[in-house]
Amino acid sequence: MRHRKQTGGILRISGRWYVRYWESRNIGGTIQQKRVSHQIGPVTTRGKRPPAEIVREAERHMAAVNSGIMDAERVVTIGDFVERVYLPWIQEHKRPSTAKGYREIWDDHLKPHCSKLWLKETRTYHVQGWLNQIGKGNLSRNTLKHIKSVISAIFTLAKQQDYFRGENPARDTAINPGAAEPAETYAYSLDEIESILAVLPEPAATAFAVAAYTGLRHGEIQGLQWEDYNNGQLQVSRSIWNGRVTAPKTRKSCASVPVISQLAKRLEMHRLRCGDPQTGPIFANGLGKPFSLGYLLNSSILPALNRCERCGKPEASHRMADHDYKRDPRYPEWHGWHAARRGLGSNLYRLDVQDIIIQRILRHANVSTTSTYYIKTDADDVRSAMTRLEDHLNEGAYVQSDADDLLEQPTPAGHFSIQ
Repeated sequence: MRHRKQTGGILRISGRWYVRYWESRNIGGTIQQKRVSHQIGPVTTRGKRPPAEIVREAERHMAAVNSGIMDAERVVTIGDFVERVYLPWIQEHKRPSTAKGYREIWDDHLKPHCSKLWLKETRTYHVQGWLNQIGKGNLSRNTLKHIKSVISAIFTLAKQQDYFRGENPARDTAINPGAAEPAETYAYSLDEIESILAVLPEPAATAFAVAAYTGLRHGEIQGLQWEDYNNGQLQVSRSIWNGRVTAPKTRKSCASVPVISQLAKRLEMHRLRCGDPQTGPIFANGLGKPFSLGYLLNSSILPALNRCERCGKPEASHRMADHDYKRDPRYPEWHGWHAARRGLGSNLYRLDVQDIIIQRILRHANVSTTSTYYIKTDADDVRSAMTRLEDHLNEGAYVQSDADDLLEQPTPAGHFSIQ
């Protein structure tokens, strides 16, 4: 379609100069002609005619409009683009859990601020304004970084598909520097793991043992099949999230993990309780389908760990008791499935296993992820390290003392020393 060159009209509204012109826009899937007004500067003179600098700025803007006219189908609001293009693209090309997270960021944080703004007119100051408003809440620094990354990803796809031209407006923005640091993540110690396993019923105990002694992710545990258990190893080849079967998170995630004897015994007992199957899900429900670990958590794990200190009843069934619920501190606390994966990394590190080996066991793409997020140290680790330093320095002092004593011994007769 041939686009007609426009000169635009300059007008004054509420103390500012605007240039007005026509533009074809996609509104809800329908192409409509809309009159557009673009602000070009404040009114600084008394006359009714625009000054020369305003005229020149209007001419520059209209030259840019005429030289870069988009097809009307691609002149859309940010909301239309995200709902009709971006989120479907994410759904097709990203993991289901990732797509869910992006959808939540859009719905909960971005949509209220920018859904009605025209995509092609978005500038850096717009994005900075959104981040400033969002940053006034109680969100952590990491969450704000994720929000900014989603904004950048939206405009990257928009540029790739010619819905947006120019520099990505998220590029030079900043998040609230005063935002809270992310909460410290948790890693189960070996003692906590043993305490949890001692009170969990089956099959929850075996499922948790797999998490704690292999470091498999939540979805990878749900995706395990008996065919994957051979020669003392579990082969990770699939993941299940919200009932959807996908490949593991990364290429390096598709690997085998050794099964230690303590876990092997639990798996064999679990197999016998299930009727000695050789195929199918390792953790199966009554229909033979993969068991939901979320259901296992709510039906077995939390009732076993969250009990009343006075009567011993689970918290969920304590409503009719004649006293207030107070959690029994003798039971270990639940910190999530992923805390078992972090626990494996941290526990191996305390056993002097090298970072690069822990990376292979956890199947991370790079060792920096392992050392930064999956090796947790506590006060005992720090004290132990300083004690080793102290012992090493003491040993050096003994050696130096022996050397000093040797130098102070008198020179035997008939020998001489060089000074």
